Amino acid sequence: MKIFRRRLIQLAAFGFTNAQVLNLASGKIYKGELKNFCAPGLNCYSCPAASFSCPIGAMQAVAATSGFNFGFYAAGIILAFGILFGRAVCGFLCPFGFFQELLHKIPTPKKILWRPLMYAKYFVLAVFVLILPLTLTNYAGVGLPAFCQYICPAGTLEGSLPLLATRPELRQVVGSLFAWKFFILVVVIFGSVIFYRFFCRVLCPLGAIYGLLNRISFYRLTVDENLCINCGRCKKICGMNVDPVRQNDSAECIRCGECAAACPKKAIAINFSTSLEKRDDCLE
Repeated sequence: MKIFRRRLIQLAAFGFTNAQVLNLASGKIYKGELKNFCAPGLNCYSCPAASFSCPIGAMQAVAATSGFNFGFYAAGIILAFGILFGRAVCGFLCPFGFFQELLHKIPTPKKILWRPLMYAKYFVLAVFVLILPLTLTNYAGVGLPAFCQYICPAGTLEGSLPLLATRPELRQVVGSLFAWKFFILVVVIFGSVIFYRFFCRVLCPLGAIYGLLNRISFYRLTVDENLCINCGRCKKICGMNVDPVRQNDSAECIRCGECAAACPKKAIAINFSTSLEKRDDCLE
């Protein structure tokens, strides 16, 4: 039941953040009042169907400008969602994460991701989201949106491809940068078929931020040691390769609830905790 409920929430989040679906036919980008707000998950601003801005894109867009206001606002949105939900945002509210889960259902041999690759997303966050936008600026002092420009496969899938399909004038200026971004998208698609949530675990800077906030978030995974029989079912079923019994605050845990559903003793719970004592213990 909990898994079915998560699917419904993912579908609702996908539809809510992409409510301007009629724009897909014309290739028109929605620029109404809702674009002043950021979606909690990764969803491209340039997608014709998108109702909200992307928080990572918003942070970069003004990283080196004189105003800073919207950049701080975007960072504040990310921190607010992260402190409340941790990486459950990835598991419930991110449209691109939902897309990867659907890809992973394609019947092919599945593999376990090499764990050191999971640290690459922190490099992407530090270099492409924070450092390059602040250090590489144009003549007007505007920072380079490096992640959106050189990496983001969500932007290619949701923005570039629909716009190229509906606006012939854009197809005339396609060059090597689009070819590179399209290559990354293809790698992410094939990677997601073989590895569960490949992009989330390897390249997503938003997932990196939410993961770092998992340990202090209000929405938490807890294990009742008195009920747990160490059968290992929760670890075996976890697509993110987390052992919930020993790593209940792992930065990779998306709070999807698969482990709780698999536990024969109902020793695992995922819910909101207002206990400051428990969160303080995590920081010690």
